[in-house]
Amino acid sequence: MCGLDFDPSATRGQPMPESQHNILSPSLDPQPGHRSRWGQLYGSSDALIIARAALLAQQQAGENGKPVMVITPDTPTATRLEYEVQFYARGTTGDALPVLTFPDWETLPYDVFSPHQDIISDRLATLARLPELQRGVLIVPLPTLLHRLAPRSFLDGNCFLIDVGQTLDLPSMRRRLDTAGYRRVDQVIEHGEFAVRGSLIDLFPMGQSQPYRIELFDDEVESIRSFDTETQRSIDKVDNIQLLPAREFPFTDDAITRFRQHYRILFEGDPQASTIYREVSNGNTPPGIEYYLPLFFEQTESLFDYLPKHCEIITLDGVQEAIDAFWNDVEGRYEQARYDTSRPLMEPKRLFLRENEFFEHIGKHTHIALQHFEIPAKAGVRNFATSAPPRLTLDARAEQPSARLLKFLTEFSGRVLLCAESTGRRETLLEILKNAQLHPEPVANWNAFLDSDSTLAITVAALEDGLLLSEPHIALIAEPQLFGEQVLQQRRRQRKARDADQVIKNLVELEVGAPVVHEDNGVGRYLGLQTITRGDMTQEFLTLEYAGGDKLFVPVSHLHLISRYSGASPESAPLHRLGSGQWEKAKRRAREKVRDVAAELLSIYAQREARKGYAYHVDDDQYAAFCAAFPFEETPDQQDAIEGVYNDLCSDKPMDRLICGDVGFGKTEVAMRAAFIAAQEGKQVAMLVPTTLLAQQHFENFQDRFADWPIRIASVSRFRSKKEQNEVLVGLESGNIDIIIGTHKLIHGDIQYKRLGLVIIDEEHRFGVRQKDRFKALRSEVDVLTMTATPIPRTLNMSLSGIRDLSIIATAPARRLAVKTFVSQWNDTLLKEACLREIRRGGQVFFLHNSVDTIERMRRELEELIPEAKVKTAHGQMRERELEQVMADFYHHRFNVLVCSTIIETGIDIPSANTIIINRADKFGLAQLYQLRGRVGRSHHQAYAYLVVPPKKVMTADAVKRLEAIESIQDLGAGFTLATHWKSVARASC
Repeated sequence: MCGLDFDPSATRGQPMPESQHNILSPSLDPQPGHRSRWGQLYGSSDALIIARAALLAQQQAGENGKPVMVITPDTPTATRLEYEVQFYARGTTGDALPVLTFPDWETLPYDVFSPHQDIISDRLATLARLPELQRGVLIVPLPTLLHRLAPRSFLDGNCFLIDVGQTLDLPSMRRRLDTAGYRRVDQVIEHGEFAVRGSLIDLFPMGQSQPYRIELFDDEVESIRSFDTETQRSIDKVDNIQLLPAREFPFTDDAITRFRQHYRILFEGDPQASTIYREVSNGNTPPGIEYYLPLFFEQTESLFDYLPKHCEIITLDGVQEAIDAFWNDVEGRYEQARYDTSRPLMEPKRLFLRENEFFEHIGKHTHIALQHFEIPAKAGVRNFATSAPPRLTLDARAEQPSARLLKFLTEFSGRVLLCAESTGRRETLLEILKNAQLHPEPVANWNAFLDSDSTLAITVAALEDGLLLSEPHIALIAEPQLFGEQVLQQRRRQRKARDADQVIKNLVELEVGAPVVHEDNGVGRYLGLQTITRGDMTQEFLTLEYAGGDKLFVPVSHLHLISRYSGASPESAPLHRLGSGQWEKAKRRAREKVRDVAAELLSIYAQREARKGYAYHVDDDQYAAFCAAFPFEETPDQQDAIEGVYNDLCSDKPMDRLICGDVGFGKTEVAMRAAFIAAQEGKQVAMLVPTTLLAQQHFENFQDRFADWPIRIASVSRFRSKKEQNEVLVGLESGNIDIIIGTHKLIHGDIQYKRLGLVIIDEEHRFGVRQKDRFKALRSEVDVLTMTATPIPRTLNMSLSGIRDLSIIATAPARRLAVKTFVSQWNDTLLKEACLREIRRGGQVFFLHNSVDTIERMRRELEELIPEAKVKTAHGQMRERELEQVMADFYHHRFNVLVCSTIIETGIDIPSANTIIINRADKFGLAQLYQLRGRVGRSHHQAYAYLVVPPKKVMTADAVKRLEAIESIQDLGAGFTLATHWKSVARASC
């Protein structure tokens, strides 16, 4: 039996000390300027007490209202609190407690990037709402709060309503929209745009979630309807809309004149030498103009000036340290870049609040400072009856995996609420407890649990930490307490001998005299390195000897063209003669064998056409219920793909459809609906994926999606023990497993399926032809669904020629932004800024360094370059235990920079990771670069990809073409375009 880190009997039956307070009933001092300190707030109790304090403030203020502003030390803490406060406040009487945020610009101080329009929209919406806010919680990271803002008069003077029935002069309306900063376009797509077509005005107001279409009858507003940006079809009628300005600063002629005057006063020298001054004078808004915002106004204000008069302020532990760190960073960046005459910088004090100004503003409000640890008792101090949540880690290798949890539940005398991150995790946890004869009651949320009499309950909530309360005696157990540290204790794999035809990656692997194969010249013998000077450049070359004593000198930069010789013994390897055509003949014979494989493929496809497949009979009610559980709205292309798959499965012709769509565009949901149809009919589904990480992620996603259905899902990968894999194989053969997800092991001959009906192949370009078609050769009538972002030319040709059906998902999900891609040589300053920009907005960074031998050195270099970052490594040669632990830690945001190999190319879906740096990007293929770039940009945040390359003169011509292609293709949904580009490059290389 595993021991507990916390003894629940220590608090059982004991009265609460007088110095401790009930966290569910905090008391507030209504006096403005009063300061309190609340301590002993462990786990997620800070979010709970904020929710309770906000509700209490609302009750005390009555009709006058009293909102609460929470100041966090950083953006990640603000993001955590936003969710947790909503969880603890949900289900209260009356309307739900509003939880607002004031998002950060997501740029570094003095950055040359401007925030995205969606961020500006959210900020303006919050600013417009704040002065009249009577209840709720506003959560703000300290760095965001310290920025000076436009005065309230700017927002008030540029907000206006448009009502149905109102008289509207069209030319005047256009001028007013121009003045407010709205951009005139042909078709409205994003915030801050408008279009005029006859008597119709389409516009996307800032602060609104959807655009609107205003229809005029003469000069009267006849109707206002929301509409869809993709289909341009109207949705709902509304009576009025509020228009906010499109920027956080004015850009009228008067504002530009004011900017020019202030600029000339503030900065010495010729203003025309500044690109910022010239651009603004010409009526353009250059990137980073936000860091010149005070020049557009006579005076600025801060977020404090927008708050209602009666507003409580709560600060979290670490705010003082955050102020010091923020100002050190600002002053450092100012000193570093202030001497650039083309972009002179404003002094920090003109852009940001000083520490004394910050505390002066706070002093005007009731202030509560929260702290995790217990505070020594004195006036103004209150400690609450909470304790550190216990660690109850499930040990998958133990005889009783849930021993810690079961012991806690047995000995704890109070009530317990279990929180699972998702419905799939909930089902897993229920299965564990069921085996221990425990049956928790499902509840909707925290307050539903408080109102119930349940001693053991379960709900779905992605909390980062739990609670342990002495009064009332309640334990909330969050999933990280159970699964956060879970790793499989497996032995280290035996290192397999490298494949004979593996490309040589390091000169150390070559021995003098060893036979090697040059891609263009055939088999030669390696004689060592030789330094040769040509002109002013000295370079190292590999010396290869061919038949007849001919020598070939290969630059070290072309090492990728050299591979090991596999065939006869190294001593008797037949050397080719340079220029003899022997190598061309050998390659021609190989191509003939490839044609044989192609003929075999065509035979298989002919059999599929001739045979009848299984026609599924879909239960419309059950299928509709499954589709309704999809938490997002299907895009038009996604819906077309779903219907195509549905029709294929319902016909008696074996399905062979290719789904081509960018990463994150919804291909997996198409596969899930196909799997649901097959599983409901009693057929087995096999999903083949290229990597263990992708198998694990799909397994978890399928578990979540199918949690409410009696469908058994299993996975096979090296993350599973031998015992677990054997159990799965038995389940497949007996038919107990409905959906199996795994890597190449699924196509081994020792796996027997009882009633295989559907095969789903993800990222098909990562598999060989024979691997993918082994299923088809076995069962030519099996239904096959293939998914990819960048189809290989063979697959694309088969689809375009009609051998395979093709569905293209080219429509991006709502609010998805294209990844900004930069190609650059190594630059410490650039890479540091890229990482800090992501880290400080609460995000994470992939740093791809595809050399296992030097990956630890790169990790140390990054730690020295970016002390603020928490850096770990991941690669395919790690122990399963280590790799799974690192990936779990990265997923749960326990560190923010992952130095990794191409193991992340497929299967990593982490929306908070929106910056990727690819070292030596010139060594990757076009499809690889596209896949790797697709690891970021999977949320509504602006994502960045930095391709780090050597000087152009040492790169191959093909590498330069690949980099130019990936840099130029930045539109969403460009995977299909890239595939066609790939075909043309391939033809040009032949």
